[in-house]
Amino acid sequence: MLVKVKEEQAEVLRELEVQTYQETFGPYIKAEDMQDYFTHELSLEQIQKDLAQVESETYFALDEKEKIVGFLKFNWGQAQTEPVESEHSMENAFEVHRIYVLKSHQGQGFGKEMFSFALDQAKSRGFEWAWLGVWERNFKAQDFYYRFGFERFSEHQYVTGDTVDTDWLLRKKLT
Repeated sequence: MLVKVKEEQAEVLRELEVQTYQETFGPYIKAEDMQDYFTHELSLEQIQKDLAQVESETYFALDEKEKIVGFLKFNWGQAQTEPVESEHSMENAFEVHRIYVLKSHQGQGFGKEMFSFALDQAKSRGFEWAWLGVWERNFKAQDFYYRFGFERFSEHQYVTGDTVDTDWLLRKKLT
């Protein structure tokens, strides 16, 4: 089950974002770079600002006991993290910005539920394209997105402190 995150749940969301980011990237990024990322990109103030953004929505994924096990964030318009509409001829684009599931709950369908929901939202709101960024070495996630019909169209550098990685940008035509 998915429920929209309320602004007063910013601290809960921040804790979940820090935990899932640590679980996903902790083995690959220096501890001081991770801490820098948590302090700046995932600060409580930044999370609150994100939740107040009118061209962005964030949802918690809940298990059968209504425990929060993941989250999904998507953006459109000026809230998108890349200027894909002008740079890549993707008019009317919808970004799946973050989709994370706690390691303890991966493989149980929560990611698929969140991603399907995001794509349904994009289609029902009339967007022509859906896109996202995925770390070049996250083969599991890439395979997941390819199964949904996404294709690579570009890449960008993703900086975490002194750590610089490459994210592949994937997209799918919705109409």
